[in-house]
Amino acid sequence: WWIVQALLVKPSPQICYPLRRILLRAFGAKIGSGVRIRPGVEVTYPWKVTIGANCWIGDDVTLYSLGPISIGADSVISQNAYICAADHDYADISFPIRERPVKIGEQVWIASDVWVGPGVTVGDGVVVGARSTVTKDLPAGMVCLGSPCKPLKRRVMTSASEQPGTID
Repeated sequence: WWIVQALLVKPSPQICYPLRRILLRAFGAKIGSGVRIRPGVEVTYPWKVTIGANCWIGDDVTLYSLGPISIGADSVISQNAYICAADHDYADISFPIRERPVKIGEQVWIASDVWVGPGVTVGDGVVVGARSTVTKDLPAGMVCLGSPCKPLKRRVMTSASEQPGTID
């Protein structure tokens, strides 16, 4: 996988979304339809990654999938985000690695440069502001921000047809 990733996945041109999906699926990732995986994405173990339909995974995102990572449908993981599904047991003198699954819900936006830590669940509809550090679960339907990341306000969602300037 690491050779394929280094030679074909990470450096492939932007338009190669189908190629990146095919290669990740070939190594066991569960990738929904319409997923766009941008150039530079790094996946540690694809067989531990599930990405729902119509997601966008931005440039240079890292999915550090020592443990399972699940991303719900219609979600966006923006450029340079780091999703970390493992840590070390600091109480043990040998610091063994612990797999700690990360679950990101549906219709979530993880903005640029966000770090999501091991064992975290991000609820459906959450927006995480740029450069936040997510160390605890985030409740559904909230706009969250900070280091450490905390819910700031309820997210108000409207359909695309209700947005100003859209044509029906």
